[in-house]
Amino acid sequence: MDENRARRVADALRERGIDAHLETAGIDIFGVRVVLSGGREAIWGNEGTSSLEAEVLLDGDLVGFIPEIAGSEAFDEAQIVDAIARADYEEPIGRELPEAPPPAPALTREGGLFRRFLGGFRENPE
Repeated sequence: MDENRARRVADALRERGIDAHLETAGIDIFGVRVVLSGGREAIWGNEGTSSLEAEVLLDGDLVGFIPEIAGSEAFDEAQIVDAIARADYEEPIGRELPEAPPPAPALTREGGLFRRFLGGFRENPE
């Protein structure tokens, strides 16, 4: 996933009250990390594929996953946000819920005043 796209998706998820963060997994490898209950994390979009799938980790160990979402290689950002919001992480092999849970109170964007400075000024201005 492109860095700016991953940042925009994480921001949109945070606006829905989902604890999402930009995930940097290496040089030019970006995704979205969603913090889950019980110390787990779901990592979306940094597998190097054009489709959307996630790994669920606990202390760095794989404890579950969300299989590739059919047709997700053509998703726009709103569809990616909706798919991540509808994910059910409770079982080792996750699934999508028929509809997203109601939005929770919005979380603040990461970085605040220093957002562009911390990102090396690579983010396109909005």
